[in-house]
Amino acid sequence: MINGPGETVRKARTLRKALTLPEGLLWRELRQRPGELKFRRQHPAGVYILDFFCAQARLAIEVDGIAHDGLNATERDEARARYLSSQGVTVLRIPASDVLDDIESVVRHIVDHAGRALPLHQPEAGPPPRSGEE
Repeated sequence: MINGPGETVRKARTLRKALTLPEGLLWRELRQRPGELKFRRQHPAGVYILDFFCAQARLAIEVDGIAHDGLNATERDEARARYLSSQGVTVLRIPASDVLDDIESVVRHIVDHAGRALPLHQPEAGPPPRSGEE
């Protein structure tokens, strides 16, 4: 278990250099900013490290490989999801096998999910039009 924010950041930096094959393949696609969305890899969130995170959509993407099998892993994943939900972050779990089998479909699924989570008005786009304006 990671004990504090400093340790979480150090661990995240280490993990960025040691991505699994599915994580590496997915990162290669996500770093291209599909759907004009920016993703971070191995992003610290409290005492947790998220595989990928889209701040615009408040979306965490977790690639579930063999380490996520079993009762203890399921309980840890549920605790992580509860914590992230309390922080306003949604977790999208993607099986590693899906990444390996059909990366394009996985990326489309992530972009679709993130797009639904985006606010209707994005501050960087400026103020919304007034009634009668386009």
